[in-house]
Order: sequence, then C-alpha cells, then structure tokens
Amino acid sequence: MARHTNGTTSSAAIGNPDQAWLRARLEELERIPRPSASEGERRAAEWLVGRLRLLGADARIEAAAAHGTYWWPLGLGTALGALGGIAALRGRRALGAALGALGAAGIASDFPPHRRRLRAPLAQRTAYNVVCEIGDPRAPRTVVVSAHHDAAHSGLVFHPALPRIADRLGLIERADTSPPLMAPVIGGPLLVALGALTGARALTKVGTALAATATAAMAEIGARQVVPGANDNGTAVVSLLALARRLAEAPVPGVRVVLLSAGAEESFSEGMKAFGERHFDSLPRDSTFFLCLESTGSPHLLVLRGEGFLKMHEYPAAALELLDSAAAELGIWLYPNLRLHNGTDGLEPLAAGYEAAVIAGCDDRKQPANYHWPNDLAENVDFGTVADGIRLSEAAIRRFAEA
Repeated sequence: MARHTNGTTSSAAIGNPDQAWLRARLEELERIPRPSASEGERRAAEWLVGRLRLLGADARIEAAAAHGTYWWPLGLGTALGALGGIAALRGRRALGAALGALGAAGIASDFPPHRRRLRAPLAQRTAYNVVCEIGDPRAPRTVVVSAHHDAAHSGLVFHPALPRIADRLGLIERADTSPPLMAPVIGGPLLVALGALTGARALTKVGTALAATATAAMAEIGARQVVPGANDNGTAVVSLLALARRLAEAPVPGVRVVLLSAGAEESFSEGMKAFGERHFDSLPRDSTFFLCLESTGSPHLLVLRGEGFLKMHEYPAAALELLDSAAAELGIWLYPNLRLHNGTDGLEPLAAGYEAAVIAGCDDRKQPANYHWPNDLAENVDFGTVADGIRLSEAAIRRFAEA
C-alpha cells in the first residue's frame, strides 16, 4: 500500500460536512436504546437502512447469531477462578489449579480476534449488521468503512473519576497505551492456577480476591442500563450516512465502497466476526482496505497505532502513512502515537491479514469522551471532530482508488 501515499488527495467533495445535519441524525439514533443483539439493535439497523435508502443508497440487513454480552462469559471465567482459589486454599490444589487454568483459558479465548469459545454454551440471540455497497461492484479495489450501531452498558469501572485520578497521579501523561482493563480479569484465574500448582498460598489468595472482584464487576455491568451511545459509536454511524451522501454526489471511480455498520460490537465484535465469516473469502486481501471509525466525536481525532486485549497488534505502516499524509494535506491534527489495550472492530480484519486502520477520537486524558457513561449524548459530542473524521475517511478512499 505504500505507493498509495504518493498521490494527492482529490479535491472532489472534500469540503466540510454539514454539522447541523449530523447532529440531527445523531439525536434520532441516540433515542433508540440498543444493547448488543437486541430488539433495539434491530430497530437501529432498520433506521439506518431507511436513512441510507433516502440518500439513494442500496442497503440491507444481515442477521447473524450472537450472544450479545461480554460480562457473562468473562464473569463465568472469573467465577471459575474464584472457586478454584477457594478449593486450593482448602487443600484441593489439583482442583483449584484446574479451575483457575480453565477460567483463564476460557477468558483468553473469548477476547477478539479469537473464537469466543467461553460463550458458546450460553444463550444466543441475533445481531443485525447493515451493509451498503456504493460504486462499481466489479471495481478492482474495495474499501470497507465500518462503524457499529449498538451501544454499551455502563459500569463503575467506567466512572469518569477514574481517568481524572490517574491523570493527577501522572499515569496518563507517561502512557501511550490505554490501561489494560482486562488484565485483572484474566490475571485472577491465572494467579489462582499458578498459586495452586506451586503451593503458594499468598499468590492463591491474591488471585482469588482478583477473580472475585472481577466477577462482581462483571455482574454490576450486566445489571446496568445501556448508555445513549452518541460518541460510541453513533458518531461513526452518522459518518457512514455522510459518506454515502458525499460519494453519491462525487463518485469514486475504480473502487467499490462497502459501508458496514456492525451489530454486537460491544459484545466483543460479534457482528464483525459474523461479517468476516460471511464475506472475507470473497474480499481479496491484496485489493481490500478496511477503515474502522470509532468514537470520532471526542475532542481530538487520532489514527490508532495498534490494539489488542492480550497481544498488541500493530497496524501496517503503509496504512498509517496513508492516513497520516492525508490528514496533513487536509490540515487535520491527529493526536499522536496512541494504542489500545482493548479492541475495536478493526481488530478482526487486521488479524485476518487485511490492510486496515482505525480513525478514532480521544479527550485530553487520551480516553474516548464520555466512554460507556450515561452522559454519552449528542449534546456532548464535538461535531467538528466528527466532520474531520468524515473528511479524512473520504480522502483515504480517494487515495486508495487513485493508486
């Protein structure tokens, strides 16, 4: 892809998006409560299809099986760890080690881009992906621009006071990677297994306490209500609408653009996993580029350098250069050098071998604004950043086509 960065961004349709129009669409979407793989997610998908069709774009819904949570699978793994710790401390070390190892392995397998094995025996619902194709279906290149229209549950672990405390302690200024929120989740069962195997009671006690605390945290998240999800990730959904509108006004020759709004992203990218299982075989890796949009209504725009729950997956240097150079040409400042100890929908195509990149947003504390909190409303979105994300996305599409 490095050769794509040598051209200049086409002047066609790179003007400023209509921020009032974006806000009006986002206010419509945020009024739909839409947990992952729910009736509300289906309603949001139908709303989006209707809006795309009003813009003259052909869109459809693709349904797929999904569990729809992350807290119950992970809570099952941490509960196994806690039970293993109790067993080990009562002298049943072999049982404790087995339960701790089983819990840790199950949690690790449930993190994207893995197979999500821990949730396989749990109840299944339906996720609803929205797929819209623009341009010549026989074009030699394809760009998939993705968002997600489901919204997250809140939880005390997402309390906005925590980043403020970390900032006062100087932890955020020194970091270029988000906090590893899932480390204690898998760490508890893992410490239980190690403590039980070695007979280290102190290690077993620490692991048991971590596993029990993580189980309680997962249950608390499950008991919470879904947030409005304006920034995460309604901003990306309305960005897809804006891109459909702009590409209809100024088509891009030589490229097929797939606008994908995935369901069940907040349950560990189940919608994107289903899209990949259905479509990756028909999308050549040497001519397809995935561009994921995530929480672009934060004060600062950024291009994610890497992400991953356990292993950090770095985004390809050529893809990063494509976006960095396009942003520089457009006069868009990008918050530099940030990585995510978590996962977006960009992780699935990246792990599958595609050229991929993520356009995201953050605040001054290097966090998505109003992350998984009830104040994630359109009134708190920075629509100037949303507009810049749309301009940068369109510029990337045009540069990819001009290779």
